[in-house]
Amino acid sequence: MLKLKSFTFNPFQENSYLLYDDTKNAVIVDPGMYNRPEQEEFIDFLDSNGLNLTKLLNTHCHIDHVFGNQFIHQEFDLKPYLNEKEIEVLDMAKRSAEVYGLNYNHSPLYEGFLNEGDVIKIGESELRCLFVPGHSPGHLVFINDEDNYMIGGDVLFRGSIGRTDLPGGHHDTLIKMIKEKVFMLPDDMKVYAGHGDPTTIGYEKQFNPFF
Repeated sequence: MLKLKSFTFNPFQENSYLLYDDTKNAVIVDPGMYNRPEQEEFIDFLDSNGLNLTKLLNTHCHIDHVFGNQFIHQEFDLKPYLNEKEIEVLDMAKRSAEVYGLNYNHSPLYEGFLNEGDVIKIGESELRCLFVPGHSPGHLVFINDEDNYMIGGDVLFRGSIGRTDLPGGHHDTLIKMIKEKVFMLPDDMKVYAGHGDPTTIGYEKQFNPFF
């Protein structure tokens, strides 16, 4: 069983997800911790549960999802795994932070690239990658088939979808990818989004106003 702990970090109220199993190995998805109290909250949870952080994953590289990349690198000597098309987005992070008047410590260079179909090992558990561009050019979602949930980043929200007016976004592509890939997943699969409350595939197919 791949357990999940969610944290809500930074001024954008971004959801960061820590995934771990009984081996005590863990990965962090989209670390958004922005200040020292948020960093300490994360470290305290790791320490109190005896977890060993082994990987840093980015669904995509908009500023709110990578605020904590440098912190994770400094504390655990980890670099992010991401899709290659997100490099240009990551390169824009400093400029994005300046627009909002926020501090940003540069993310380290990537450890490696992830593509659709890749499998990420977490102890005795697995995540598989699905490529779902539209919100950003190289957006990935991470699916845990065994426990029937996905870490969806900013693709699909409860009653909404990710915005597509940022550089690299494309509305029609996002709608197409959700219909052809995300909505092919089981209706009862839980969706842990980059912002807001969790939802399910079935709920969004029935009630999301974009569909």
